[in-house]
Amino acid sequence: MTRKNPAAPDRAPLPEPVEGDRELTRGKFHHAHQDAAFAEATAPCTPQTQDPSYRLAYRDTDFLLREELRPVRFQLELLKCEMLLDEAQIGSTLVCYGSARIPSPDMAEAARATATTERRKAVVERLIANGKYYDEARRLARIASEAAIVEKGMRQFVICSGGGPSIMEAANRGATDAGAESIGLNIVLPHEQAPNAYVTPHLSFQFHYFALRKMHFLLRARAVAVFPGGFGTLDEFMELLTLIQTGKMKPIPILLFGKEFWSRVINFEALAEEGVINYEDLDLFRWVETADEAWGHISNFYELGKPKA
Repeated sequence: MTRKNPAAPDRAPLPEPVEGDRELTRGKFHHAHQDAAFAEATAPCTPQTQDPSYRLAYRDTDFLLREELRPVRFQLELLKCEMLLDEAQIGSTLVCYGSARIPSPDMAEAARATATTERRKAVVERLIANGKYYDEARRLARIASEAAIVEKGMRQFVICSGGGPSIMEAANRGATDAGAESIGLNIVLPHEQAPNAYVTPHLSFQFHYFALRKMHFLLRARAVAVFPGGFGTLDEFMELLTLIQTGKMKPIPILLFGKEFWSRVINFEALAEEGVINYEDLDLFRWVETADEAWGHISNFYELGKPKA
């Protein structure tokens, strides 16, 4: 006869096996979310269990946000986006960089209404003049999305933007025009920033670290379209050029939209003349003005119209 210890609490009966429990290939440990639910449901309310030290580490937000946990947060930002894009069967992307300030053509008059000084009026007119690139970004995204290229079960040239307004919105909008999904890689900023309405909800990501966001832009990139933009666009564009120039990344088509704009902003030839880059480095990107030109370069680079050997 088994003698019961009167001081020992009654233990809950073991759960009955459910469908799948007897499968040889199924793991036998509980998933983390199940253990978390057990812990929250069974823990008595005592000073010990109510102290933060007792929380499961992965459920302890204050712990995860500590300065010492920065490397872990880096890893989480790298893993989350990577895993979800894999699960969405996204093999490669066409990345679109560009300004968050250039108004769409249908918003030109609203933009003019915000100008209250002569200087601001001149700036707004320049922004409106570059509004044509909103249309080109939208068209390029639609062309790539309509191509609907699939290789080895993975979708190729899925549109990826920074997820914000203006040129980024145009890219996601073009994919929507084609009935396709698209990616938005947003970043937490001190001022208001939210995903544009055309980003596919389950492909809408938010980053704390610029470095991890820029890495995800390029991990799957098979082509990059760079439209007129400011510091952020320059940062992304220059890092991409540097990675390819130094051999850290294999060459991909880089389509630079707006020769008039970029030639005013950067004197690329002067860099070569001064010897700080090679003249051959000027061939790392292609000048384009239209979506058709850009897609033509991408198609030629990857020989998309030719049968596979």
